[in-house]
Amino acid sequence: MPSDNIRYHKAAQEDRCSPRTRLTIPATLRASGGRAFQTVVHDLSISGFSAASINRMHEEQMCWLTLPGLESLQAEVVWWDNCIVGCAFGDLLSPIVHDNILQRYSNTGVYRPMA
Repeated sequence: MPSDNIRYHKAAQEDRCSPRTRLTIPATLRASGGRAFQTVVHDLSISGFSAASINRMHEEQMCWLTLPGLESLQAEVVWWDNCIVGCAFGDLLSPIVHDNILQRYSNTGVYRPMA
């Protein structure tokens, strides 16, 4: 049986039950043991993100993403390809915070149906 960590990473990258929205957000990214650098987040979901990373990042490396107006969010590198890094958040992003970010950085906004 796969560990919870492996299942979470697979869900973070493959489970599309939470919307993954393409957008452009200026941010700061810092890998464990490294210096923070400016980046651009290319897509965001409650479980993770992808962003520009000129520096090579390695699977399972810890990092911290800082979006404008928010505290740093801990994440783990899941993949790196051609200067783009994909990461899974350590804790799922609150849907309210997620929706607020999307309203600020996308033209479409996000609307969740009332249950």
